[in-house]
Amino acid sequence: MAAWHGPDGILVEVITLNQRQRIKVSQYVNGRRYLLGYYGSIGAIVRHVDLADLVEVYDFPA
Repeated sequence: MAAWHGPDGILVEVITLNQRQRIKVSQYVNGRRYLLGYYGSIGAIVRHVDLADLVEVYDFPA
C-alpha cells in the first residue's frame, strides 16, 4: 500500500474500498486522526494538500 505525508499532519493513502481503489486523506491534530475523505482521483485531493508537498513513506523490513 502506498502512503504519503504532507504538511500539517496530512496523510494520503491508497486503499481498497468496496473492491475499488480509493485515495484516503486524513489529518493528525493533537494526537488524533481525522478522516477528511475518500477520493477516486488524485486531482480531488488538492483541496487538502499541494501535491508538491507530499513525501512518500517507505516501510522497511526489520
